[in-house]
Amino acid sequence: MKRKILIVEDLFVEANHLRILLRKTGYEVTGIARTYEQAEALIRQDPPDIVLLDIFLAGKKTGIDLAKILGNQQIPFVYLSANSNEEVLKKAKATKPSGFIVKPFREKDLLIALEIAEYLNENSNDSQAKKENAFQLEVKKISEQDSIWPERLLGIVKAFQKILPFDYMAAGFLGNKFHPSNSFHFLRVGFDEYQAMDLDGVRIVSNITVHEIETMLANTNLSPDIIFYNEKDFEKLASVNSMRRLIGDKFGMTSLFSFPLPSISAEGKKFFFAFYSRRSDTYDESHVELCERIQGSLERMIRTIIQNKSSDFSQVRLDNSIEIKSNQNKNGHQFEEIVGHSHLLLNVFDLINQVASSDTSVLITGESGTGKERVADAIHALSSRSDKPFIKVNCAALPINLIESELFGHEKGSFTGAIAKRIGRFEQANGGTIFLDEIGDMPVEIQIKLLRVLQQREIERIGSIQSTKIDIRIIAATNRDLEKAIAEGKFRLDLYYRLNIFPIPMPALRHRLEDIELLTNHFLKYFSRKTGKQIEKVSDHAMKSLMCYNWPGNIRELENVIERSVLLAKGATIEHILLPNQNNNNSAATHEKLLKTIEENERDHIIAVLKACNGKVSGKNGAAEILAIPSTTLGSRMKKLGIKRQFSF
Repeated sequence: MKRKILIVEDLFVEANHLRILLRKTGYEVTGIARTYEQAEALIRQDPPDIVLLDIFLAGKKTGIDLAKILGNQQIPFVYLSANSNEEVLKKAKATKPSGFIVKPFREKDLLIALEIAEYLNENSNDSQAKKENAFQLEVKKISEQDSIWPERLLGIVKAFQKILPFDYMAAGFLGNKFHPSNSFHFLRVGFDEYQAMDLDGVRIVSNITVHEIETMLANTNLSPDIIFYNEKDFEKLASVNSMRRLIGDKFGMTSLFSFPLPSISAEGKKFFFAFYSRRSDTYDESHVELCERIQGSLERMIRTIIQNKSSDFSQVRLDNSIEIKSNQNKNGHQFEEIVGHSHLLLNVFDLINQVASSDTSVLITGESGTGKERVADAIHALSSRSDKPFIKVNCAALPINLIESELFGHEKGSFTGAIAKRIGRFEQANGGTIFLDEIGDMPVEIQIKLLRVLQQREIERIGSIQSTKIDIRIIAATNRDLEKAIAEGKFRLDLYYRLNIFPIPMPALRHRLEDIELLTNHFLKYFSRKTGKQIEKVSDHAMKSLMCYNWPGNIRELENVIERSVLLAKGATIEHILLPNQNNNNSAATHEKLLKTIEENERDHIIAVLKACNGKVSGKNGAAEILAIPSTTLGSRMKKLGIKRQFSF
């Protein structure tokens, strides 16, 4: 069956050339549209299988506007463009295209791009369907188990984590009166580790009375619809004295996804799932559509559990109101080379887990020293190619005149000095994975050849007249802003979209303050063993200085600082750690203060107020009251500025 393609291009000569080319190669062209309005009408009249879409169209609306409609209708599309500035590129990227072709292009490049777009769309749909089926099978298995309700609920929480992002989840029945077993709450504290609390546990952690929590429960309205609240919407929702405000303030949550099961009730109370995230833009319509698809089957399975264990709900309690629940035997060593348990790092673990089993290209981004290579190691180790070659290439370290030979190889005598045949890095990685570190430093002329390798899955050695097929998985990493590099003409747009199929952004260490102590102790043990010293700990004063430092060099800089401190240590405890710019203390400190940005000054001020309030955010004499802003707004600012509020259970 012929695949139907709609061409949306304002220049008729180019559009007609595309139509002739596509028809010649077996595609059915449903029409040519010059404007947004024409394209919308053609899509309604005869929905295409794929759309070739120019960014700039005739009329007021652009291809980016049309892309939003295509996304909602799940029609894959490939952008066509001669050039784009950074702002346009960011807007285009947000629409999640299936590809990007830079004009002018070769016929073969266009056809390959279309094949890839079709494959990605089908593979994405298949992958999502498999995830949903796996989720439903897992929940069905849980519903058939003979275990208490909290244990079953924990199993459902873990199943949800594979298809829906969250840092905190509440589930159960919502009623006006306080009862510990009305709902159970799960705070994620590790990759497969949760702090489980019944409602009394939440009350204890929050240090509030039964009367106060009953008031919050009465003010918590449950919509019968599946709905999400991001950023401003969540702030507005949490402005009422409700459970949403309590969870937002206490645990630093800034978005909510509400998933009710209205057909399930007990004693007049409706059943619900509530997912909270510390990211303010976590949820979107795709999550609503997902839950609409699984709602019916999930309701049936939850109803089965309740009918079989109805007596549990009036008396079930956790052994303790607050417990740590984990499954370390199964997943405890998946990420042993990556140290930390901050929510930002847990998000990275989730992304690794999602992509590792496929052959999808991955682009890891982040500042130098954030651990991008460790993530690449983990992806390969968890993939089906783990027993095959894993070749690492630092693109920035390769000599410009030899980079092509290093990557693709050469034949004997192909150039002066080629005294023997050389197998390139891509061929060495055949059957396995190649990691292209610092991809942003690759010369543009080599980027063109890399793009063709990615599209055609074959390489050509220098001096060879034959192509060699390769079967590899590509992981790339960069500390550069590739979108800015594209706008400056230093990185190819089509290569970026081919690599950026599955992006994994790495958080900077200054945004992972809760991981600094773990990383410090990890490096302390390592370098103590390496040097033969018996260093047991870092003093509280020294640890405080580590927590207050900005870490421009991230984890690599922390590692170097701890190594130096171990070498200089006189006893079993490191009492003082010398950090950069601590020499000439007075002048350096004054200079640093003068150079602080508005955000840095705001961050320092909020931290100072929090310390003065002993960490109290909301309520009387809380930081929000002193700063004269709503507590939810303060929570959002703390999240954005990387301020982690410490609390104890």
